[in-house]
This record gives sequence, C-alpha cells and structure tokens, in this order.
Amino acid sequence: MSVRDILKMGDPRLLRVAQPVTQFDSDELHLLITDLLDTMHAADGAGLAAPQIGVDLQVVIFGTGTPNPRYPQAPVVPRTVLINPVITPLAGPEGAPPEEVEDWEGCLSVPGLRGKVPRFQTIRYTGWDQFGEPIDRTVEGFHARVVQHECDHLIGKLYPMRVRDFSQFGFTSVLFPELAESDD
Repeated sequence: MSVRDILKMGDPRLLRVAQPVTQFDSDELHLLITDLLDTMHAADGAGLAAPQIGVDLQVVIFGTGTPNPRYPQAPVVPRTVLINPVITPLAGPEGAPPEEVEDWEGCLSVPGLRGKVPRFQTIRYTGWDQFGEPIDRTVEGFHARVVQHECDHLIGKLYPMRVRDFSQFGFTSVLFPELAESDD
C-alpha cells in the first residue's frame, strides 16, 4: 500500500529473468499488486512489472480504464493483473507470418525517452490473475504492445534493446514537446 521506487535503466536487477509465482491469493501477492497499482498510478504509467520495483516475480499490471496522459491518443486498455504470462504471436491473414508494427514507446524505467519499437500486431496472452483464475485473451494494437512491453521486463529486456533504428529514439521533450511534462 505504497508508492515504490521505480528502478532505472542501468540497474542490474532490471536484467534478471523473473521467477514464476507459485502461491496465488496470498497476502504477500495482494500487497505486491497494491504497491504496483499505486506506483503505476502515481507515475501515470500504462503498465508496470514487478522487476521494475525490484521484485523478482512474473507479475505485470497494465491498463488504466481511462485515457493515459502519457499516451493520450491510445485506446483505453482494461486494467489487468497478469501472472506467469505466456505470449503467442498470431498469424496474419490467410496464414501469413505474424505482423510486426513499429510504434513509439516509453518506459517508467527509462524516463524522458521514447523510441520506435517493433511489436507483434496481434497476440494471444495467457496467464493467471492474483486469485489463480486463468486469463486467456487475444488482443491487437496498443493493448498487444503494452502487454509485450511489460512482459519483456520479466525476461530482462528494456525497450531500447528492441529499437532497430536509433534515429527514431530520443528525448520526449524534443520528439513530443506536448508530452514532455507527463513523461518524466
């Protein structure tokens, strides 16, 4: 029940592979989720992963239920707690390979910067909620991007590691001056 410090790029804890959750519906897990939610909301985040607050568990949260000030043009993503996630990229039309789309991303662990990152357009994600109830969703666009971004934290990846063209990476205040105040 507190806002926690968000680790910044360069902290070696962000490069670890997170451990699976084995105990659902526990006081410890509920407290972690409350701290993640409080921290995400305080930072106007679209999502947050447990490793970003130094907890080595496969827990991510995402979605706000309302438009996000850091991504004002993005559609609303439902608030979700996702534990031990598995992401499966889905094939394109008529069996084509999964489509990748590049779009701008930022990260609470990489404050003040944005970069164009390739992500699968359509994915299926599975996992569990904090009570051990299964989650199985097929999503696309911004929702798919947010899930992939947060789940990358569980395997020790930050979005700059996925940027292919560094001419499309820079300070938010330069690239998007209208967002600069909300992206620190």
